[in-house]
Amino acid sequence: MRNVLTLFCITTLAHAQFSIKSKDGTVTIKSGNDLVTEYRSDAKVPYLYPMSAPDGHNLSRHWPMSDDAKGEEKDHPHHRSFWLSHGAVNGYDFWAWTGNKDARIVHESTEGVVAKDKSATFTVKLAWQGDNKTILSEKRIYSIADLDESTRAFDITSILTATSGDVIFGDTKEGFCAFRVDRSLRLVGPADKKLAKEWQDLGIEASGGILDNHGRKNAECWGKKSAWVTFFGPDDQGKPAVITMFEHPSNFRHETWWHARDYGLLAANPFGIHDFEGKKDKTLGNHTLKNGEHMTFRYRLVLHRGELDEKKIESWWKAYAQ
Repeated sequence: MRNVLTLFCITTLAHAQFSIKSKDGTVTIKSGNDLVTEYRSDAKVPYLYPMSAPDGHNLSRHWPMSDDAKGEEKDHPHHRSFWLSHGAVNGYDFWAWTGNKDARIVHESTEGVVAKDKSATFTVKLAWQGDNKTILSEKRIYSIADLDESTRAFDITSILTATSGDVIFGDTKEGFCAFRVDRSLRLVGPADKKLAKEWQDLGIEASGGILDNHGRKNAECWGKKSAWVTFFGPDDQGKPAVITMFEHPSNFRHETWWHARDYGLLAANPFGIHDFEGKKDKTLGNHTLKNGEHMTFRYRLVLHRGELDEKKIESWWKAYAQ
């Protein structure tokens, strides 16, 4: 496989070198003394948290990983910062963990743990288990790199293999590769009046925006096909931030559909066709992965400190797509 780190164009920076440490299903990546991110396997699905820009400031949701963020809405406990899962895999819900079937993505091992200059990479072996039986085996490669002094990229390469018979990825909007933004980058505030008052007292305002590569904005981006979608606006300190997820052109059904919600969810999903396009046939997006076969999915999340610049986003896209 081509080394995913070759996809990065890394500028020599003045700030600290990356370091990486792996222990007991947790991988911790730092830039000097600043925590870049941590791979965690303490929930039903693995995830990265926090998601820090090069200045060390986290731009992802905090809860339920942490209760430290004031005024955070405690909805969707399965929305864990930056993660990958799906709501219908052979009838199991790996997304929201609903129903009476136990679905979980189990961490098995970590390997290839390397940090160099302003980048780090590691690989995890995972088992998608339904009622303690492995349905899918996954090799997931994470790569993190600073593209410049204000821009950091997080790559996921996911190789899914059907190990115990055919696997049906069902048609549902609940998936697939997802990120949940912090409070102020949302388009709407909390519906709960008490929490909305708390936001007001704290000076937090939901003033974010959404844009895709076809020029659609905000609610127009939901359920549409595009190569990338970005959230932009002020962070909780009032500083401008841009969060963009790219879907690689080699992916299944590129350009993909996007589950981009005004409360801060950003998810690329190649399977939820009937939901996104309002079709009656609830199997339109189904895909069967035959026993022993594999599929590869690639995504990049870019965190940028600065104002929205579509030309800059397009340059990131071109570098990634190549």
